[in-house]
Amino acid sequence: MMALGLLPSAPAHAFNLSGDGKGKHVVILGGGLAGMASAYELNKLGYRTTILEARNRSGGRCWSIRKGSTNQEGDGPMLTANFDAGLYYNAGPSRIPHHHQLTMHYCKELGVPLEVYNNVNEGTYYFSEGKGPLSNKKVRAREIHNDMRGYMSELLAKALDQEKLDLALNKEDAAKVIEYLRAEGGLDIDKLYKASARRGYIESPGAGEKSGKIADPHKLADIIQSGLLDPDFYNVAEYTYELQMTMFQAVGGMDNIAKALEKKVISSLKLGTEVKSILNVPDGVKITYKDKQGEHEMKGDICICTLPLPILSNVNHNFASEVSRAIDFVPYIQTGKMGLQFKRRFWEEDEQIYGGITHTNNELTQIFYPSYDYLSKKGILIGYYNFNEKAKTVGDLSMADREKLALEKGSLIHPQYKQEFETSFSVSWHKTKYNMGGWAVYNSEARKTLYPALLKPDQNVYFAGEHTTYLTAWMAGAFESARSAVAAVHSRVAEQRVKYPVTSNNG
Repeated sequence: MMALGLLPSAPAHAFNLSGDGKGKHVVILGGGLAGMASAYELNKLGYRTTILEARNRSGGRCWSIRKGSTNQEGDGPMLTANFDAGLYYNAGPSRIPHHHQLTMHYCKELGVPLEVYNNVNEGTYYFSEGKGPLSNKKVRAREIHNDMRGYMSELLAKALDQEKLDLALNKEDAAKVIEYLRAEGGLDIDKLYKASARRGYIESPGAGEKSGKIADPHKLADIIQSGLLDPDFYNVAEYTYELQMTMFQAVGGMDNIAKALEKKVISSLKLGTEVKSILNVPDGVKITYKDKQGEHEMKGDICICTLPLPILSNVNHNFASEVSRAIDFVPYIQTGKMGLQFKRRFWEEDEQIYGGITHTNNELTQIFYPSYDYLSKKGILIGYYNFNEKAKTVGDLSMADREKLALEKGSLIHPQYKQEFETSFSVSWHKTKYNMGGWAVYNSEARKTLYPALLKPDQNVYFAGEHTTYLTAWMAGAFESARSAVAAVHSRVAEQRVKYPVTSNNG
């Protein structure tokens, strides 16, 4: 019936608000996903919206670096990416979890095609610099994962046999657990871990008599002494809720989501407009902004502010003290990425790596392999994706030295780097103008003392953005916060109209 047009389709995450906002002007600060999604939904309801965005592009942190992309860090020069046309990497969000329903909904509603993002790949590497038996060697992730599952299962099975675990299990239940451990860890009949095909081959099976040759497992002591159980390698993606497959990405770059939103709100969007002050006034809000022509004032009935808190902290305002305190004291993570373009996709051709992540304990932290254009000629790796002190250390380097570091450390894993490398482009989010951080980082105390102040309006100013959600660092945080702010604004306007109905001259 839907195909015949006899039954309307039901959006997966419909947003059905009654009433309209005609006659009301909402000024939205920030043209990222939260700001544009707010305008998109408000425009549907008849509001007049204006989006003030300091950059000369929309999307904020939803940004894909391609040929001609520019970025400025601090007072440094404006740099331009020189990747080949058609190649890109996502400097900001790169993954969409399948359970982020609102992000998936907007992609569907806006007509943004998706493809599978290969986040989990057992063929990638662990690489630990150090002095252990396995240090300074690239070890396939599947070898470590399966060896550790095997050893842990063996230890648990032995403990169950000896009734050393404090579990209220009868013999029949314990036997079932042991059978599970045999399957989980690949244990033999004696409940001992022995290497199997799970961890790969050193000689692949094939035709005729080629049955394949399996390597011996790594010794548990060698894994431990080589640092491969250290926190740098804890991020086992299939265990982390947000990183569990299936994951998706926008075809052609995540910024296609921002571009699709921009098309819907283009009449509201004012680029190159840097907000200088936000003032609550008796009849609404007064915003001062600066563009190429100088400073201007704009009045609105209501404001939705989506500016990242490190930026908002330096904007003049008359917010309540608790709001001002939250803005000033919620920290943002230091993080950076570098894209490396290579003339040949050697990770696929030489090492059979198609997507996924290599983990290291050095400054690179992670190397991401592209999940698009498999088997094509060229490609871009994310040469590092680092956080906190490592991101600060790398971010403090010059662009040339960042590239040098990425190539030197990356060559320890992929010696093909030096011969195949062509060009690079890096972004340190904590140094990037109009961001000054990757995403908000709350501890439990900050959630109790700072976070609540950002969840309610300060007079006529509402707050949105990933920092007003429990989905920090995800596009879903921007979308969910936009929906929340729009619903709150519309509810307020509806209440005012009920309380103060507009009457005709004859009423």
